[in-house]
Amino acid sequence: MQRWLMKTEPDTFSIDDLKQRRVEPWNGVRNYQARNFIRVMARGDEVMIYHSSCAVPGVAGLAKVASAPYPDPGQFDPKDEYFDAGSDRGNPRWTLVDVRFARKLKRVITLDEIKAIKGLGDFALIRRGNRLSVLPVTDAQWSAILALE
Repeated sequence: MQRWLMKTEPDTFSIDDLKQRRVEPWNGVRNYQARNFIRVMARGDEVMIYHSSCAVPGVAGLAKVASAPYPDPGQFDPKDEYFDAGSDRGNPRWTLVDVRFARKLKRVITLDEIKAIKGLGDFALIRRGNRLSVLPVTDAQWSAILALE
């Protein structure tokens, strides 16, 4: 089992939305490195849902990967906001997984709190200039972050 952090803008899709829907395709990832992380995900992997681009960014809840990776259908639909005219159905460029709600945290663990944790190593979330929407989380990082709850 692996662990991941997946960013979402809560005005677009929040942990509360995931709680209501229970399972949702994690679509729209259009960064190659984030896509590559999705491609190695497996059913049962654990996920931190991170609210970004908001007043108080931070980890808001937990989820699990609920499917094997599969092609993001939006890449083929010209009416979809994530359409990619260069993507080939025979060799799709973009991949997604379904995520299943696990639980909402008692409170958001803020980015500032996460940055203050000693010993997170080279955690991509706190690396300056990081823009990845999907990133791996080590067991030690996972435990240190959730200990703040």
